[in-house]
Amino acid sequence: MSERAAPFYCPYCGDEDLRPSEEGHGAWECAACNRAFRLKFLGLLSRGLRQDDRGGTEI
Repeated sequence: MSERAAPFYCPYCGDEDLRPSEEGHGAWECAACNRAFRLKFLGLLSRGLRQDDRGGTEI
């Protein structure tokens, strides 16, 4: 990956005023609620998404 993915919204308050944190890769700060959080990509699911009999998606 050449660029890091940026979150669009704070997971706590939903505000868009986010800045990268000095705490390291994947760390972000929300100016609206004054919280810091870290995002981490865990990997791809081996089985993926599939339709069930009721029409919804199942992981």
